[in-house]
Amino acid sequence: MRALLIAAIAGLLFGLGLTVSTMIDPGKVLGFLDIAGDCDPSLIFVMGGAIPVAALAYAFGRRDRPAPPIAIDRRLLVGAALFGIGWGLVGFCPGPALAALAFGSANTILFVAAMLAGMAAFEVWNRRA
Repeated sequence: MRALLIAAIAGLLFGLGLTVSTMIDPGKVLGFLDIAGDCDPSLIFVMGGAIPVAALAYAFGRRDRPAPPIAIDRRLLVGAALFGIGWGLVGFCPGPALAALAFGSANTILFVAAMLAGMAAFEVWNRRA
């Protein structure tokens, strides 16, 4: 029960951070990614805060592992590419989309439904492979 409570608090804090940083606004994200057009560099501050935190977590986690927990293979690279393409096209990735569900936008609901359908389709495909 305690682990579930800690996970819920961490999730709420993560969602709050995404909301405060405007990462839940696809227009803001697309403006940030549009480096050749009307770029909005304000989300660089979000990255500037996230990168040191992630680097610290990685450094501490690496001390206990003799080797990386996952291997970089074709599936990982293809998945990362699809993630990036989807993020660039729509302006949403899973975390901000789930946080944005609280506002009930039809586009967000449609995105999350499509995301879940894609995850389910991959699971079916992966079990058959």
